[in-house]
Amino acid sequence: MSSSSTNNKMCAFCSNNVATGQGQAIFTAECSHSFHFSCVGNSVSNGNYTCPICHVKWNYFPFTMPNFNANVPPPQYSSPVSHGFGLQPPHPPTAFGFQALPHPAFEFQARRPRPAFGRIVEPWPKLGPKSIVFSDDEPLPTITADPNSMDSRDGLQSVDIKSIPERPAVAASESISQFAVLVGVRAPPLSDNARLLNRAPIDLVAVLDVSGSMGGSKLRLLKRAVHFVVDNLGPPDRLSIVCFSSDAQRIFPLRRMTDNGREDAKMAVDSLEAIGSTNIVEGLNKGVQVLEERRQQNPVASIIFLSDGQDTCFHDSLFLTSPQPRQAPGYLHLLPGSICPRNRGTQDQVPQQTFPVHAFGFGSDHDPIAMHAISDESGGTFSFIESYEMVQDAFASCIGGLLSVVNQELQIIVRSASNGVEIKSISCGRYANEISDQGCRGIINVGDLYADEEKEFLINLSVPVLQGAGDEEGEGKTSLLDIVCSYRDIVSKERVRVDGDLVEIRRPKVVSPPDMVVNLEVDRQRNRLWAAEGIAEAQRMAETGNFTGAQSLLSNRRTTLLTSASGQAGDSLCMWLESELKETEKRMGSQQLYERAGRAYALSGMNSHAYQRATTRGNAVPGAAAQALSFGSASSTGFPASAAANISFGAYTTPNMANMVNKSQQLNKASVSTPSKE
Repeated sequence: MSSSSTNNKMCAFCSNNVATGQGQAIFTAECSHSFHFSCVGNSVSNGNYTCPICHVKWNYFPFTMPNFNANVPPPQYSSPVSHGFGLQPPHPPTAFGFQALPHPAFEFQARRPRPAFGRIVEPWPKLGPKSIVFSDDEPLPTITADPNSMDSRDGLQSVDIKSIPERPAVAASESISQFAVLVGVRAPPLSDNARLLNRAPIDLVAVLDVSGSMGGSKLRLLKRAVHFVVDNLGPPDRLSIVCFSSDAQRIFPLRRMTDNGREDAKMAVDSLEAIGSTNIVEGLNKGVQVLEERRQQNPVASIIFLSDGQDTCFHDSLFLTSPQPRQAPGYLHLLPGSICPRNRGTQDQVPQQTFPVHAFGFGSDHDPIAMHAISDESGGTFSFIESYEMVQDAFASCIGGLLSVVNQELQIIVRSASNGVEIKSISCGRYANEISDQGCRGIINVGDLYADEEKEFLINLSVPVLQGAGDEEGEGKTSLLDIVCSYRDIVSKERVRVDGDLVEIRRPKVVSPPDMVVNLEVDRQRNRLWAAEGIAEAQRMAETGNFTGAQSLLSNRRTTLLTSASGQAGDSLCMWLESELKETEKRMGSQQLYERAGRAYALSGMNSHAYQRATTRGNAVPGAAAQALSFGSASSTGFPASAAANISFGAYTTPNMANMVNKSQQLNKASVSTPSKE
């Protein structure tokens, strides 16, 4: 007994005392014997994996600090590289790239408790995070597919363009100051035969909150959700994982999701533990750094960012006490310009890439104002996950879109097709647009399109009197718009131009009653904009404490939708919008209800409409048909039950998103029916 006690007080490698508090990190192995961290690290790096006292073979041991030479390029990955929090399975040192790749556990001083075995009982030395660079991304595979072969081109179609004037005819003697033309684009579907070849591979960074509030079931569900993401990325895709609490760490470099890559990524995820405060700024900065310092780039780059709390390191306390409406947090100026374009310098000559941040507010205590602002600035989505069990489905819906990008850098250019026809405005949400040449030319920058994704915009024109038509017995025509769409093709990497049909209207002397009816597709798009504007206005009113006014506004908007032409026709989009307004109204019933769920629900809806892209809201996940009307039944909407049965939650859900959510739900069902082995 005394011998064992003595052995535990002395390091078997150097024979010096291993008591804590002497300025050296201590490593305690799973056999309960303790050694100086530097001593056991040197031993392990020389291939010794057994305890020198009891001769038990270790399964876990510390990763030794490599001799890093900044002038030596990062190694080519030929075998798995595991990046957990300093505990590694027993493989030869060369399998981990000791020669040149610093382990991420050394990027910040460790402040979280170690696992029960292989435990560091004193903090590792802080080595200066500012000096660490992330140019160690795994090289992309060389693709030699023939672009003209059936395997790579099968099923890949061009973008479809549609254009619909609000009415087919305007009297020749009439001039109209606001005449709407609906312009829409729809991306082609993905081919099942060549799905990986016909969509853009992605570089994805998961920025995950592991602060103390994420403990217990939250962290367990988050790990399972990230495992799902890992399993559904393909070999051309790359993933990096960043976690943050009081500080931020990259725990897994940007690696391809091959079989080995998936296995190592899951090991990194499983090493996560919840402790500390919430440093959102450092987490996002670290995630952006991974993308900015890549040596090679996949065509698509995005960040998925999850947090269940407020930034406790940079948060402005005035936001919690001021009676004024809450604004975007002041710490946005600390974020890089690649996710917050407002921070770009006016002298920047080189165009900077923007990385969309798809933010997930987890539970009722997160900061929806901040997360909405971050996603909105970057062109990403903001989802509100009200129920913890939904996190995997929410991730599934998001990556279902990200893993189906078929068109990039898409632009829509519209030109006046007749003298006197002038473009007055373009209703396109948060998409950048510009009107030039005195109203003769307009452009909308859409960016990436998911497979089967559709975007619709209203172009508002002035239509002049038809000159020289007074003495004619027949009717003339007025050409309104020429439409061109251009984008970069995923397979050929070349820009593709698609010409739309010329938009024309008839100009009779007298307009018949049928020609006075507004097209239902134009009417439903106006309803969508009307509902989105109502939600934004109600949210502003709720921020000032005017919940009665906010609810009244939303109720009036619902009534207007029901009495519109498309509403009377039982249009499914109008049904969905009416249900959304009803649920938003309910969540603004009181200050407490609004703070807990109403603010996040409204902001997520505003983001969804602004980019015409599906988001998880409350207890409803886009593409989850079983939850299609979880926020409102058919009888409460005023629409026929048959119409309610045909709609799935989210007007912007794509087939690939729905398929991924269904896959997630089936996996959840299988895990529930299978007894746990734990």
